[in-house]
Amino acid sequence: MKTLKTLTVAALFCMSAPAFAQQTKVTGDIKGLGDVELSMGYYEGAEMKTAKIMATGGKFSWTGNMKEPQKAILMFPRQAAWVYLEPGTISLTGTADSLYALTVKGSKSQAEADAFEATMKPLNDRRDSLYQKYGKLSKEEQLVLEQQIDALRGQVRNVQSKYIAANPESIVSLTMATERAGMGAYPDVLAVYELLGPKAKASGEGKRLTERLAVLKRSAIGSPMLNFTQNDVDGKPVSFASFKGKYVLVDFWASWCGPCRAENPNVLKAYNRYKDKNFTVVGISLDDKAENWKKAIKDDGMPWTQLSDLKGWKNDVSTYYGIMGIPSTLLVDPQGNIIAKDLRGAILDKKLEELFDQKSK
Repeated sequence: MKTLKTLTVAALFCMSAPAFAQQTKVTGDIKGLGDVELSMGYYEGAEMKTAKIMATGGKFSWTGNMKEPQKAILMFPRQAAWVYLEPGTISLTGTADSLYALTVKGSKSQAEADAFEATMKPLNDRRDSLYQKYGKLSKEEQLVLEQQIDALRGQVRNVQSKYIAANPESIVSLTMATERAGMGAYPDVLAVYELLGPKAKASGEGKRLTERLAVLKRSAIGSPMLNFTQNDVDGKPVSFASFKGKYVLVDFWASWCGPCRAENPNVLKAYNRYKDKNFTVVGISLDDKAENWKKAIKDDGMPWTQLSDLKGWKNDVSTYYGIMGIPSTLLVDPQGNIIAKDLRGAILDKKLEELFDQKSK
C-alpha cells in the first residue's frame, strides 16, 4: 500500500527538568554513507521540526532540545530510518546499505523497542512468507491468503495490546498506539488508547493521538458519509447526496500510486459485475495535476464517476477522514451510512458477494 510519508513521531510525558537535561545530542558513524545531507523529523514540544544535518565521510552530529522521548525519522538520500531519541547522548552506527539495522546506543527507549521487536520475530517472519505469495494464486487461494494475513494482523494487534496494558506509560506503547491509528479502525484504536496511562495521554504525542481518534471516529462503521461536493473530470460539481439510494464504494486513489493502479482492475471487475444491482463506485483522486489524473482514468478504463479537488494529499474529503495511505475505501449503504472500510482484493469481492449474490438466492 502506498503510504503518506509523514514525519509522525511519538513522545512520552515527563516531569519538567532543567534546560540542560532536555538536550539531545545525536552522533552518527555510517560506513559507506559518504558526504551527504540528511534530515531529521522530530517534535520540539508541540511543534514538528525538520533538522538539516551534514554528514562528512559518513559521520555527523546534531544537538537539539527534546523535552520528551520520541520516535524520530532520519531521511537519508535513498532510505529512511526510525530511531527512538531522548534527552542525553545517543550514538548511531551502521552501514549505508542497511540503515534499517542501525545500532543505537544511549537510548533506553530504543533498547525497549528492540527487545519487544525480538519477541515479534516469529510473527513477522510468518507475515513475510505470506506476502511473498500475494497475487500469485487463484481467486479462491487468494481469498484464503488474505484471510490468513488478516488473522495474522489480529495476532500482532493482540500481542501489542497486551504489551501496552502491561506498560501503559511507555513511549514504545504510545508509539504502537499512534502507529495503529495511522491506518486502523476507530474501535481498535480506541481500545488501545484506553489502555494508555494518564501521563502518556497528557504528553505531546498523546494529545495528537487524541485528536487523531476524533478524526477516525468519522469513518466508524454506522457513521453517516460526509455529503461532500467535488468536481468531476469535466469540472462539473457533483454532490455525494446524488448517489443516495445506492451502495457506493468510495475509492481513494491517485495516478501516481502503484498499488492503487494495481487494484483498479479488481474494482473494475466488481463495478461491471454489480452495476446493475444498485451498486456504483465513486473515485476520489489525491492527484494535484489534472492531466495525470485524466490519463490514468483513460488508461485504466474506469467508467465510474471520478472526483477531485486536485489538492493532492490535502484533498478535502481524504483529510476529513484522515486518510494516510491509499488505496483506501469506504463502502456506503443506500441510506448513506458507512458499512465497511478498506476493502480490496479478494476481501472486497467477498463482501460484495455477501451483499448481492447471496441476497438474490
